[in-house]
Amino acid sequence: MKITIPELSVVVLIGASGSGKSTFARKHFKPTELLSSDFFRGLVSDDENDQTATERAFEALHFVATKRLESAKLTVIDATNVQQEARQPLVQLARKFHAFAVVIVLKVPEKICLKRNETRSDRQFGSHVVRQHCQLLRRSIRNLEREGFRYVYVLDSPEEVDTAEVERQPLWNNRRFDHGPFDIIGDIHGCFDELAELLNRLGYQVDQTDSESSYRVVHPEGRRVVFLGDLVDRGPKTPEVLRLVMDMVDSGTALCVPGNHDTKLLRKLNGKDVRITHGLAESLKQLENEPPEFIQRVSKFLDRLISHYVLDDGRLVVSHAGMKADLQGRGSGRVRDFALYGETSGETDEYGLPIRYNWASDYRGKAIVVYGHTPVPEPEWLNGTINVDTGCVFGGKLTALRYPEKDLVSVPARFTYYAPAKPFLEEEKQAPALTAQQQHDDLLDIEDVIGKRIISTSLYRNVTVREENAIAALEVMSRFAVSPKWLIYLPPTMSPCETSNEPGLLEHPAEAFSYYRTHGAGRVVCEEKHMGSRAVVIVCREEKTAVKRFGVFEGFGICYTRTGRRFFEDRELEQQVLEQIHSALSAASIWETFQTDWVCLDCELMPWSAKAQDLLQSQYAAVGTAANAALQQSIQALNCAGQSDLVESHKDRLSMIDQYVDAYRGYCWSVRSVSDLKLAPFHLLATEGKVHIDRDHVWHMESLQRICETSPESILLQTKYRVVDLTDTQSCEDGIAWWKELTENGNEGMVVKPFDFVMRGRRGLLQPAIKCRGREYLRIIYGPEYTHPENLERLRSRGLSTKRSLALREFALGVEALERFVRLEPLRRVHECVFGALALESEPVDPRL
Repeated sequence: MKITIPELSVVVLIGASGSGKSTFARKHFKPTELLSSDFFRGLVSDDENDQTATERAFEALHFVATKRLESAKLTVIDATNVQQEARQPLVQLARKFHAFAVVIVLKVPEKICLKRNETRSDRQFGSHVVRQHCQLLRRSIRNLEREGFRYVYVLDSPEEVDTAEVERQPLWNNRRFDHGPFDIIGDIHGCFDELAELLNRLGYQVDQTDSESSYRVVHPEGRRVVFLGDLVDRGPKTPEVLRLVMDMVDSGTALCVPGNHDTKLLRKLNGKDVRITHGLAESLKQLENEPPEFIQRVSKFLDRLISHYVLDDGRLVVSHAGMKADLQGRGSGRVRDFALYGETSGETDEYGLPIRYNWASDYRGKAIVVYGHTPVPEPEWLNGTINVDTGCVFGGKLTALRYPEKDLVSVPARFTYYAPAKPFLEEEKQAPALTAQQQHDDLLDIEDVIGKRIISTSLYRNVTVREENAIAALEVMSRFAVSPKWLIYLPPTMSPCETSNEPGLLEHPAEAFSYYRTHGAGRVVCEEKHMGSRAVVIVCREEKTAVKRFGVFEGFGICYTRTGRRFFEDRELEQQVLEQIHSALSAASIWETFQTDWVCLDCELMPWSAKAQDLLQSQYAAVGTAANAALQQSIQALNCAGQSDLVESHKDRLSMIDQYVDAYRGYCWSVRSVSDLKLAPFHLLATEGKVHIDRDHVWHMESLQRICETSPESILLQTKYRVVDLTDTQSCEDGIAWWKELTENGNEGMVVKPFDFVMRGRRGLLQPAIKCRGREYLRIIYGPEYTHPENLERLRSRGLSTKRSLALREFALGVEALERFVRLEPLRRVHECVFGALALESEPVDPRL
């Protein structure tokens, strides 16, 4: 016997003790698919034969079965299951998760079961138990279908048990193997002329046969159409639409799912009593002129349509009215109803139409869902779903979504063929400035950011955010951050180079060069490290771009810190900064060059004191002033006491304090107007449709240099850089000499980056950047007396592994956030990464690194 089992099923084995259920199960199913009552009995009691543990064992078994079915995994229940009360919870479980209930009965003679049990030391119970099992089994067989089992297989002998074959059958809606490309067309409703025009615009060649009773449709690139149902009713040419669609499906150039109108027509053709409303009368009248063979073909075609399809390895789901994530790829009456009608409240609105729940607003699935059913003036993305029914029959247009490109192609309706009960086109005049996605993103869900999270990124392995770190990030984000709609990126932390053994130095470029050389990099880009504050700048071409692309009504740009806080409390000053940047971008023709209406820049804003004024006054200046006064008094007292050795050591300490004060003073100056600021961009991060991580760092430097040069009087400051060939000793020495020159002139140091923006070595992703700071700048970080030999030696034992791990994870999250934003994903998906990067900042890492 061949036993065919749908791939998503609850398979219930029934048989008396000794019938061979466990042997049969091990032969035909994976160990992970098997849930044995004996195993769970042992799991909860350490004894598989402890009958007192049966209730607890089945509680555990049902719990695991639930988790498997939630994940759409086939589940096999290995137990006697001879009593209906044992089987019924399993049937209910299958229904709950829209899986098929399958039963396999091992009807082995009683005497064989008894003989097998005699040879097993763990089955020493009376023969009456087996006899009772067999009696209950015989009574059960006739009622299994009525109990709710969709598939019933009875193996009547040991020979049938031994020779049975089990075949897995994919569900009809499972077309994960089908990768397209597709053109997904919304509700047609008999609008044949518009359909033909749309197919032509999509590149299909539509030809009629000589008899003009069939069509041949091909696409030169092998594309195929997916029809989203509602082919019939209301429109003028329902038979022509049906003929074209059926021919395309039969020839393999199209797929089709049913709509509620199609299903209603099918019921009428099958002789059911249905109400002749909502355009059905037009379809029936047009079909009166068709031959019986055509009507029969239509009936068979509509009857074979599958509720929805899961395509392209689960990345795409198509159905008439949508499909929630927990219903995708499953089969049941409820799944089909949702695919046809969506989710309604059971009430009607003032137009007599059903009030529908907006399932898409709560959608969290990974697959794109393309659907129709409810006409909309314009298709809009919402949480990875899109409705492409643009009401052609009501005078709107017929729309197709090209997949995977996500391009929309439409043709206008030639006439208003049917007056809609609800005038949807009037809504277009009153359409809100925000898209459906932006309106939904006005209120973020705390569940999307709180708790432990594992975030998948394209550059790095999964990044884990711990719950306690998420709590800290929530505090910062909710109290101090700018409007969340601007937050599309947070820059990563940066690791220093390995500790140097050069006399008097803690950091030196040789160690940074060595890191990249060891990991396979041939060239690096050395950039001047500015002593300021990290700033992310987003500038839009126009204020309407900020509304359209970011959903923000407050100006045309923003400047925020690496922790998401507004950089300038003075809004007028911020406006002046953004205006200068906007002018420079326009003068450099950035909008035209990149075909973009917005730009995201990674920058350093100076002076340091512009953002760190409180820190300077409360920490650095206070230390310098107090130490200077105290040491001078100490020196005077030691002179009076004649302690010459101590006087010299204190003078050395006083000299270090003076160097400390000079160090931080070099990065501070008064800011009275915008002309006192300097902004040094070093990454052109993203523009519309593109994250520029595929470009090397020299491209970034040259692109930004062009922007800075267009406005020499503006606040924009070019970042100096050098390319160093790590295979050339002289090139490395020149790079080191440049670092010395920078640091001796009061600069903070330099940043060493691999030539390519993203580089992978033998052990994975390399550090995106390594900072190499100068001797005097590090005095600010490690304290005035860090250069004392004893202190320097102690500091050389610092560890970098945690810092470098943090830098890689934050870098991956930052890039992932930008890529999701550019792909037009929901803001919650972007914020998952932004929030994650901010949460990682609360991990315990030495802040001096």
